[in-house]
Amino acid sequence: MSEAIRIPGRQEIAQADTWDLSKLFANDAAWNESLAVYEKMAEKIPSFRGTLAQSAESLAAYLDFSRDLGILGERLYYYADLRQTEDEGCGEARTMCGKITMAAAKAQAAGAWEGPEILAIPEQDMNQFLAHPRIADYRIYLQRTLRYRTHILSDREERIIALHAEGEETPSDAFSVLTNVDFDFGMIDTPEGQRPLSQSTWSVFMEKPDRDLRRRAYEAFYHHFESHKTTLASLYFGSVKQDVIKARIRGFDSARAAALFPDNVSEAVYDNLVATVGENLDALHRYYQLRKRALKLPDLRHYDVYTPLVQSVKRTTNWNEAVDVISAALAPLGDEYVSTLRTGLLGRWADRYENKGKRSGAFSAGSFSGDPYILMNYKEDSIRDVFTLAHEGGHSMHSWYSARSNPFMHYNYTIFEAEVASTFNEDLLFRHLEKNADNAEMRLYLVNKRADELLATLYRQTMFAEFEMISHRLEEGGTPLTLEVLRAEYRTLLEKYFGPEMILESASDLEGLRIPHFYRAFYVYKYATGISASFALAQRVVSGGRQEREDYFAFLKSGGSRFPIESLKVAGVDMGTPEPVRAACRYFARLVDELEKLLLVR
Repeated sequence: MSEAIRIPGRQEIAQADTWDLSKLFANDAAWNESLAVYEKMAEKIPSFRGTLAQSAESLAAYLDFSRDLGILGERLYYYADLRQTEDEGCGEARTMCGKITMAAAKAQAAGAWEGPEILAIPEQDMNQFLAHPRIADYRIYLQRTLRYRTHILSDREERIIALHAEGEETPSDAFSVLTNVDFDFGMIDTPEGQRPLSQSTWSVFMEKPDRDLRRRAYEAFYHHFESHKTTLASLYFGSVKQDVIKARIRGFDSARAAALFPDNVSEAVYDNLVATVGENLDALHRYYQLRKRALKLPDLRHYDVYTPLVQSVKRTTNWNEAVDVISAALAPLGDEYVSTLRTGLLGRWADRYENKGKRSGAFSAGSFSGDPYILMNYKEDSIRDVFTLAHEGGHSMHSWYSARSNPFMHYNYTIFEAEVASTFNEDLLFRHLEKNADNAEMRLYLVNKRADELLATLYRQTMFAEFEMISHRLEEGGTPLTLEVLRAEYRTLLEKYFGPEMILESASDLEGLRIPHFYRAFYVYKYATGISASFALAQRVVSGGRQEREDYFAFLKSGGSRFPIESLKVAGVDMGTPEPVRAACRYFARLVDELEKLLLVR
């Protein structure tokens, strides 16, 4: 088999195309040395017990120690996890992940007394502590801890929970290993010869104009999920059960309430999203009807919804060209933002290309000490990957500003806010590409692409969020979670969101078994709320002036110093109301209108 048609091994990837983890640790040996330091430091945790209420200085001394231990632990975890994502089958990296997970769980168990002891400090004394200069860097951390007063248990109970932490990632880890390492999706015959099918190339196949090729790739892909459906369902149900049990232990009304509590987000925000999108499905159904007509299909199938409506426009964008385009698109954000991101992307912030065993998809991992690292599986023939790079760049710059503007104990922003910074960049990229489109076909292609991106982020993620809500409510209500129940509920949602034009395959509802984010419960709704907020903010920055841009940077720099609804209000949007979601739905409807007009004059 030639080099051109196979997935390369990790050792075959050029160093310049990989991330540079040296800001975390020079090598694995240095990591192991620091792990020993971490473990030695953690032994000191019990020595602080009983001292926190003595004075502001004694409380600050413990928090200084906790900060230093936390910074080192974060470095150790990020390095090990990023090494593992390079090749999920790498034994050395998996061993390192296991070691830091065990060490962190042990440290967490040793410090299980912290929360109860802080909460036991009399309110009058705590108020005096919070006003003390030594507590300045920890004030927000302490205030957030105090919110958990009704959900913190006794020392003994907290220790038991901490000891269980090590095993909580088992369902997610097993799912990742099974689908990224053990699954061999094989090869697909194409006009250019055999090509590998993988979790990363799947999306490329689904964009191909050849319908038969899409069908064969779809069937081959889902065949593997069909063959392992019972195992996959068991892993997901195990994850749901853990969510429900943990919420009940801590006295929350539901797993969803527990998941939203740290961000201080009302469940009404979640409900507003699901309800508002559900009330605005007409435009989505109209889009699928338009897709069927535009592609001249006798029927619309699940494997027909990702291929571009404009097949005549070909765009190949290499990495450097993608960075150039993104830099130009983000010009409204100013020189510092653009030059910093550009330097990082052309340097070694990103692990650029797919290799055998590498984790699928993309993410940004922004830490306090290292670079804001980006995992990509970049494909030059997919413009979607240019948008993905802009998206992850938004996360990375959010991390870059946050780490430089806040103390460690509250530099880390919430996922709710993170999806705003990322989709904001995507919106600016679309505006730039559309403005510079040199012909009608390119404009049509871009409008189609924008509609598809908004569909994927607003409508699809809301469908996923609704599924998570349903699956957890079933478990909480005493309905046994079985493979059959999962598939039936998921198929109902597919029918609801895709509408009457879609003919679903027998395997279509297996999609519910292959979404990695489902192992991080009540996460995906933030994509939908994020794009709604980012659309409003991008419009505000582009049409505004210096003040609007500064408001947006105040949001990027706020880190974890504010709760997300509050930080977005500073930027200029109120996500406590359904209006931003309604506006995003109206925008999608306008895109569908524009697509219809552009298709009529072709």
